[in-house]
Amino acid sequence: MEDTRSVATLIDSTTSKIQQLQKAFAELESLRAVTLNLKWKELEEHFHGLEKSLKRRFHELEDQEKEFESKTRNAQEMLQKREAAVVSKEQASLVRLQEKRDAAVFSITNALDKHRKTSEEPADVSCDGDSGELSVEEKPPDSVASETNSEETKSSFEVKLYPQLVKLCEEMDSKGLHKFISDNRKNLAALKEEIPWALKAAASPSRLVLESLEGFYSSEVPIVDGKKDSNLLGLRRTCIMLMECLSFLLSNLDMVSVSAVISDDFKEQAKSIAEEWKPKLDALDMDYSNGNSLEAHAFLQLLATFGIASDFNEEELSRLIPMVSRRRQAADLCRSLGLSEKMPGVVEVLVNNGRLIDAVNLAFSFELTDQFSPVPLLKSYLKEARKASPVVKPGNASPTAQIEVNERELSALKAVIKCVEEHNLEDQYPVDPLQKRVILLEKAKADKKRANEAPQPKRPRANGAGYGPRVANIAADKTFYPRVTDMYPQYVYERPYVYPVPSDNHSIPVLGSATYNFPPSHGNYFGNGYQYQAPYLH
Repeated sequence: MEDTRSVATLIDSTTSKIQQLQKAFAELESLRAVTLNLKWKELEEHFHGLEKSLKRRFHELEDQEKEFESKTRNAQEMLQKREAAVVSKEQASLVRLQEKRDAAVFSITNALDKHRKTSEEPADVSCDGDSGELSVEEKPPDSVASETNSEETKSSFEVKLYPQLVKLCEEMDSKGLHKFISDNRKNLAALKEEIPWALKAAASPSRLVLESLEGFYSSEVPIVDGKKDSNLLGLRRTCIMLMECLSFLLSNLDMVSVSAVISDDFKEQAKSIAEEWKPKLDALDMDYSNGNSLEAHAFLQLLATFGIASDFNEEELSRLIPMVSRRRQAADLCRSLGLSEKMPGVVEVLVNNGRLIDAVNLAFSFELTDQFSPVPLLKSYLKEARKASPVVKPGNASPTAQIEVNERELSALKAVIKCVEEHNLEDQYPVDPLQKRVILLEKAKADKKRANEAPQPKRPRANGAGYGPRVANIAADKTFYPRVTDMYPQYVYERPYVYPVPSDNHSIPVLGSATYNFPPSHGNYFGNGYQYQAPYLH
């Protein structure tokens, strides 16, 4: 600011300088003997022109300085708001964490009190079945371990919302467990929190989960038609959830308890089931699964839950990862199966097959963003999505074709915006232009919908007898069968990433390890996989 003031002072002093110069010039003219060709008016105009030019440039610089200061203040205010938001989130997280810690301490205290009380009573363990009271010595080792764990679980965690789960697990009723989950599918989040502790009440949690896998591959439904059977889809999701709940239960037990719950016999049974399922996966490919294969997910979850991944080839398991890349459990599954070192090759396969959002998500999960830069991949994904849209000429474009083009671009834009926000890439890839384009496309979509819903003018009858009401085919207009999503809503715990996936093989040059060979995809850019509109949940 001091420099600015000094420059302004110098500019203001130019008038006085010109006057002094005029006096000097007059004295020089009076003393000269020969008349000068140069007139004072010319010099005066020249210097006044320089003065105006300097003042104009000075004012321009002042305006630029003010604009820069305004932008700087706005940026600082935005940073302060973001810092405040981060601090508030941290405080909220700390509050939640403290609540959980307090609840855990309270549960442990209650468990210790109950343990002291039970230690003073006789050693007989009462059962809820018809067999009356049995001593610990009279029971099989697996039953003793599971019932001991059950008593500890009930003392540390009480199944409050769905006590029926405990009863079904104690009765080892896998079919009843399936039916109960299906009947309460609207509250799957709460169910998933209580199922692990209910499983601990079972005489053999591993046997119960393995028995629940019966019917995963229905002999009456072909493999390629499995997606169309809503009941089969629900059964498969329940099987995956039960295996995940068993894994969660095992993660909260010590090594002795884990070896008691999953013995070598149960591992052999799980291995035989996996070997029976594996040939059926060979008939699938990435185009069929679209990164959301329940079959591949169940197979990999079976290996992870029962710890039998070492009995299978790592390369073959790595080839299955692209089939589950859209599922939220993909990264955790890879870690549980010991495939972290194979992930550069898996990400490169996804990139070469146009599955760029999957590639970005896995690159962040396994810290591979130096090798696979996220922003160029996202920009390439959006570019390819627009390029894959069919070229529609304004003169002969059908309304349906134009709607499909807009829907594809809209889905791609939302997917990129979601990915940028989830991975905090706004500084590298601003989303404001993308959001403006989304608003424009949604407005065009709404206008088109209103135009289609506008009442049509009545047409005269063919015999010229005037106008008459149009009688619709009532029976044809009715829908007698509910949609699949109404009959069996999607499970909260395994919603996939929501974005369109290209099918054309657009390769992008990247650095990576050796890739896996997959047949080139066919069909349009977005494929025909599941398009669940669901939030990103981990």
